[in-house]
Amino acid sequence: AFGYSVSHDLRAPLRTLDGFSKLVLMSAEDRLNESERGHLERVRAAAQRMSQLIDDMLSLSKLTRTPLSVSDVDMTALVRDVVEELRTADTAREVDVGIAENMHVRADPRLLRSALVNLINNAWKFTRRQARPTIEIDCAEVAGRLVFHVRDNGVGFDMSYANKLFIPFQRLHSARDYEGTGIGLATVQRIVRRHGGDVWVESVPDQGTTVFFTLEPEHEAKDPAS
Repeated sequence: AFGYSVSHDLRAPLRTLDGFSKLVLMSAEDRLNESERGHLERVRAAAQRMSQLIDDMLSLSKLTRTPLSVSDVDMTALVRDVVEELRTADTAREVDVGIAENMHVRADPRLLRSALVNLINNAWKFTRRQARPTIEIDCAEVAGRLVFHVRDNGVGFDMSYANKLFIPFQRLHSARDYEGTGIGLATVQRIVRRHGGDVWVESVPDQGTTVFFTLEPEHEAKDPAS
């Protein structure tokens, strides 16, 4: 009820801010100088960003309330579908994506897809400045557990800041350089924990990042952050 109230009550003034700023930009365009137009465009951008933050906040809260619907999932096919969507949306880029064959897992396919979208989209985004961007999605058995990973050769980060990664709206890179609201890995963590699994990260600045995760839905665990 609180989430719905926040969403409903905040959206109306945000729409007003964005809508009237747009009207002023359109009707007074010839009378505004470059600085004035810039101010109004920043107002619109801020309103739109806050609207996205509200959407992300509500989506994150829903992850801990939705019952799991576990089935056998062809994760290789799911990954290929996510990658194909990224290629279609970003035709200007050539990214070398390696996808392991025969990855199968028991999971909620809807939630798993959401986790993969966030992970692969991050890898796609943070390899943007690489001359030869590469992404790898694979798995291996480690100590009796099947461990999946999404690895990239992108910008990476200093592991001393790793404790911030899974906190909603925390960012390790400037929004001016890389778009986003800082909700992706928090979403992934909650999905993995809903499946009784773990998620962790290894990274080196300018050498890339690898996100590891396990899924054990028969040992579903409630996210303590919920």
